[in-house]
Amino acid sequence: MTDDDRAKLLEVIGGIPIAMLTTFGPDGPRSVPMARQEVDPGAELWFITARDTAHVRAIQADPRVSVTFSAADSWAATYGRATVVDDQEKLRKLWTTFAEAWMPGGPEDPNATLLRVDVEHGEYWDTPGSRIASLISLAKTKLTGETYDADHGSVDV
Repeated sequence: MTDDDRAKLLEVIGGIPIAMLTTFGPDGPRSVPMARQEVDPGAELWFITARDTAHVRAIQADPRVSVTFSAADSWAATYGRATVVDDQEKLRKLWTTFAEAWMPGGPEDPNATLLRVDVEHGEYWDTPGSRIASLISLAKTKLTGETYDADHGSVDV
C-alpha cells in the first residue's frame, strides 16, 4: 500500500456521491443504494439512514459490509465494518435536503441516524482524462489489441 494509492482511492470515492451498500446479515447479502455524505481522510465513509431499516438490522447482526461506487469513468470497491452512530451534532452537520426527502422530520427525527463505514480494503479503477480520452483508449484497444488504459490500485487501509 502506498500513500498515493490510498489518496487515489479516497479521491475516486469522493467524486461519486451514490454507493451500493451490501450487508451480510442473517438473511444473506443484500444491497441498497446510499447517498455518501462524507469521506473522512481516515478512510471513514458516512451515510445518513433510517434506524428502522433492514440494512441497519443486518449491520447490527454482522458489521461486515461492501460499499461500491460507479461513475462513467471511475469505479471503487471497498470492504470494511459498519457502525450505527448516534451523534446528533454530526447528523446535523451532514444533513442535506436530499436526506430530508427520505426523512422529512429532519435531523431531529428519532428514526434518523448515521452509518459509519471504516474501510479496511479498497480497489479503484480510474480512466485517465475525460470521456473522450476513454473513448479513444477503447478505440485503441480495439485496433491494437492492447489492454485498456486505466489507473488501478489496491489498498489495505
